[in-house]
Amino acid sequence: MSLGLRSSGSYGSLLENGVSPIQAASARKASKMVKEKDKERLFLWICKFAGRKKVGMLFLCAISAAVFIWVLYVGKGDDSPEGNAVQGINVNESMSIDDSSPLISTAASALGLTTNLALPPPPPSYFLGYSLPEGHPCNSFTLPPPPSDPKRTGPRPCPVCYLPVEEAIELMPKSPSPSPVLKNLTYIYEENISRFGEFGGSDFGGYPTLKQRNESFDIQESMRVHCGFVRGTKPGRNTGFDIDEADILEMEKCNGVVVASAIFGNFDEINEPADISTYSKETVCFLMFVDEETEKYLKSSGKLGSSKMIGLWRIIVAHNLPYTDARRTGKIPKLLLHRLVPNARYSIWVDGKLKLVVDPYKILERFLWRKNATFAISKHYRRFDVFVEAEANKAAKKYDNASIDFQIEFYKREGLTPYTEAKLPLTSDVPEGCVVIREHVPISNLFTCLWFNEVDRFTSRDQISFSTVRDKILSKVDFHFNMFLDCERRNFVIQKYHRDILLRLAPPAGHVQPPPPPAPILEVVSEKVGSPPSRRGPGRRGRDRKTGNRRHRKVVAGSKDMDTAS
Repeated sequence: MSLGLRSSGSYGSLLENGVSPIQAASARKASKMVKEKDKERLFLWICKFAGRKKVGMLFLCAISAAVFIWVLYVGKGDDSPEGNAVQGINVNESMSIDDSSPLISTAASALGLTTNLALPPPPPSYFLGYSLPEGHPCNSFTLPPPPSDPKRTGPRPCPVCYLPVEEAIELMPKSPSPSPVLKNLTYIYEENISRFGEFGGSDFGGYPTLKQRNESFDIQESMRVHCGFVRGTKPGRNTGFDIDEADILEMEKCNGVVVASAIFGNFDEINEPADISTYSKETVCFLMFVDEETEKYLKSSGKLGSSKMIGLWRIIVAHNLPYTDARRTGKIPKLLLHRLVPNARYSIWVDGKLKLVVDPYKILERFLWRKNATFAISKHYRRFDVFVEAEANKAAKKYDNASIDFQIEFYKREGLTPYTEAKLPLTSDVPEGCVVIREHVPISNLFTCLWFNEVDRFTSRDQISFSTVRDKILSKVDFHFNMFLDCERRNFVIQKYHRDILLRLAPPAGHVQPPPPPAPILEVVSEKVGSPPSRRGPGRRGRDRKTGNRRHRKVVAGSKDMDTAS
């Protein structure tokens, strides 16, 4: 009985609407056979019509549409404000691919897969240069021949093919240029400075040994070098060349383009930039570094007020200057600008005696971006050999001759040779260093740091040390370097006189130059009709007449010839 009850219970659980398990199994088997026959008929029907061209193509299109709709459905969930899975690639500027892990995760989920794989971050994007469109006027631009006038000798400006400022701004790279090998550059800080270097150096720049100097030219991925300001953790604060806190904060806001200059020792007048676009006035930082002596003159002359602005220039006063030589002090903002303005991307340095007359974005586009360079400087208009440049500095008494000789002999022992065509494509070893255009990336920052270290160790004549630093770096990495013609530099800056020369040229106070005397009135006598013509005395002819005219020619003050002779 108990067995019957158990059997009754088990059997009842297997019954389906009163049908026995055997009958149910037979029914399922029959249904499965019918479905398989239907699939076979559908497959034969597809094979029958797929051979026909039109039906086959229609069938393939239907499958493609289904796959396309599925892909859209999968990718739709990743179109979020954080960024698309894959952005467009701009060949002209850089290649940037955003993190595509959300798309991979969605696809894996759609396929029923689970993964916790953490993908590596995408590689950084870099500016890789560009070319102007075919047929652009600047592509076929050539310099005109020099003037044939023999009186016009010496340096002069030449035409430059700039882009309109709007186009130049549009071409400003979105990403930095690559820095070959060197990725991370830091600077040495020494609270207790060791003065036991072999020779040269200062409390401001430190006293690197020759071993440290040689190691600084061995380019590595991460480097730590001397680069001025060694006595403080932050440039401008208790390092020598100290700057007011308000000015430091103002310079930290400069995160784009910087135009910088300096006047120390009240040596020059401030030259206001000209032809600057409204956009540049709003986005470019114009910084003029001065010492306390120059600040005092600017305030006493009424040019500098509480706003610390003179035209476009923001006046930055440097205190506790590390050098007594104003020329050497001027190399600090010139070569170490990336330390003073740490967030800037590009900078244009102009000496205090120069007046900028072209928009900064035009200059950057022409000499950096179009050339795919990170550093640009003009060649000297006449000299291209370091040995010749050293002799010219000695003749002009620009520095102590013994110090110049010592520096040249040191470089000769390191392998410096006179310039020859073997150095091509480098066309000069001597820059005209009054203008420096550069991008603030690690490799160009290293270059100016090491260039400054040579100025700190040897003489302040940076034209002498330039090629040594350049060639040592170029022997290790492909440093994108542009040395352009000096006449092109003279196109965008105008050279002015130093202030002491201007004072000598100016007339004395209270002196009023008298007006020029009136021209003599010539009396015109009309000849009567029929009167005999007046006879002239015998005059010189041919060569004698020309000689006499040249010998007795009257020279008037201020004439063209007098200007040329002066």
